[in-house]
Amino acid sequence: MEHLNWGILSTAKIGVKNVIPAIQRTNGNRVIAISSRSAENAQKVASELGIDKAYSNYDELLKDPEIDVIYNPLPNHLHVEYTIKALRAGKHVLCEKPIAVNHQDALELEKVVSNHPHLKVMEAFMYRFHPQWKFIRNIIDSGEIGEIRHAHSTFTYFNNQPDNIKNQADLGGGSLLDIGCYCVNFSRWVFQQEPIEVQSMMNFDPVFNTDRFTSALLTFDGGSASFLCGMQIHQDQRAQIYGSSGKIEISIPFNAADEIQRKVSITKNGETETHFFEPCNQYDLQVEAFSASIRENKPVPIPLSDATANMDVITQIFTNHLT
Repeated sequence: MEHLNWGILSTAKIGVKNVIPAIQRTNGNRVIAISSRSAENAQKVASELGIDKAYSNYDELLKDPEIDVIYNPLPNHLHVEYTIKALRAGKHVLCEKPIAVNHQDALELEKVVSNHPHLKVMEAFMYRFHPQWKFIRNIIDSGEIGEIRHAHSTFTYFNNQPDNIKNQADLGGGSLLDIGCYCVNFSRWVFQQEPIEVQSMMNFDPVFNTDRFTSALLTFDGGSASFLCGMQIHQDQRAQIYGSSGKIEISIPFNAADEIQRKVSITKNGETETHFFEPCNQYDLQVEAFSASIRENKPVPIPLSDATANMDVITQIFTNHLT
């Protein structure tokens, strides 16, 4: 293909601020259409971002024969529905995390995807494309810090606005689905396996009925992982990986307000080495990797099975939590 034409479902902030600019910056990709429930809003954003077509209906955008790829940043409860609609319209899909709101919905999507083997679907965990993770994977796999015993991650911020979509339970709001999904994904990535036991504590906002903070302990074969995520807590993010003979500390594991220099510290034999990573845009890297899988007809970097497994753990956290 000379280029891939992208259509964007909704004018969500994550798309307007991060993903659409990334698509427009990367070679061989262009955004040709965007949709919103409001014709005025769709046209406004299209004009601001130099997008030719503006639709006031998501389904109308999916019918556009010029579109090759859909980016789906709709509210969480619509991820599966519109990813399936896009597949049935013959489009590849990059869907924002979390891929679904529960494990059963993720399994339903996986079944539909299996009926469209010529189309690519990937969950948009952009953090996985930052170069620091390849470096960390090499450290873990080399045995440099010994056997992995424990991993911990924290991801929090403060948002108590009643009209914010992340505080609306019926739309898939709450801290676990919004940012805790990163912590679950990180924990599974560290151990390269699925947990054999999941324990959790969730605190729910009495008005919103969403979890305002959640902590969990995941038990793996040979180790464990813990995390804290929250939407009504002081903003913070960090991650640590503890081995039998050393540890790794990640200063910015998931995202930053602006792309800044990141650092990874490795402590072993009583000494700490710090490795710096120059600023890069992980949204650009995500788009490049996903579009390459389409062009070259190769598997996507993060398979849908990984997204389904992540939702399995998230569903267990919801199901088995203490209050």
